[in-house]
Amino acid sequence: MYSNQKLVLLPGLLCDEDIWTPILEQLNVSDNFTIADYGELDDLAAMAKHVLTQVEGDQLIVFGHSMGGRIAMEIMRQAPERVSHLGLFDTAYRSAASGEKGTQEKEKRMVLLEISKQKGMRVMGEQWAPGMVHPQFHHSPVFDAILDMLERKTPTIFAAQINALLNRPDMESVLRQIDCPTLLLCGEDDLWSPVSVHQEMKALINNATLSVIPKCAHMSIMEQPESVANAISKWLKES
Repeated sequence: MYSNQKLVLLPGLLCDEDIWTPILEQLNVSDNFTIADYGELDDLAAMAKHVLTQVEGDQLIVFGHSMGGRIAMEIMRQAPERVSHLGLFDTAYRSAASGEKGTQEKEKRMVLLEISKQKGMRVMGEQWAPGMVHPQFHHSPVFDAILDMLERKTPTIFAAQINALLNRPDMESVLRQIDCPTLLLCGEDDLWSPVSVHQEMKALINNATLSVIPKCAHMSIMEQPESVANAISKWLKES
């Protein structure tokens, strides 16, 4: 990792520092990093602005996972001059679908939100998380760690972040304007943000590298931390 640059890590939906800790030691970042916390903000642009306000410096390495990737794109919209390197992991760039498909997404998210209110965040996670990890990690310490992480959040935060995602903007124009080295990384079996979406993003970004991590899904950083860290380190050396 570059010693003179700040690493900014953006967690995804209901995630916290534990999404990133599996790779920090391998990346040798010492204490020159910050992991964002969005509080109860319910808008991606506001989350990006909050992060930019909290972090000093104009040579930022910004990595975003899932929803955090969308916030990273918002940072590129708001302050591209502050970012030297960009990482977009297990994420996507299109706005919410219109019509029946968009309605179905909202309904599914609202069902999960109601479960979180009625039965708690962990029970909600037990229903939601299996689709986010490779089947080999079901009933494993990795899966338990994900549930622990989800349980640390509240239904209020869940509702706010759902609102942010349902109102997500289309970021194609932003991707076309990115000119800093960019790493696109995703799990080979990510059903939420598949490899095909990252291939589309690679075609839009001028200076992008795509790394696909085998035998993992949407939570690639926690599922295969060594492979993810190796991909990041290789990219940084070459970019």
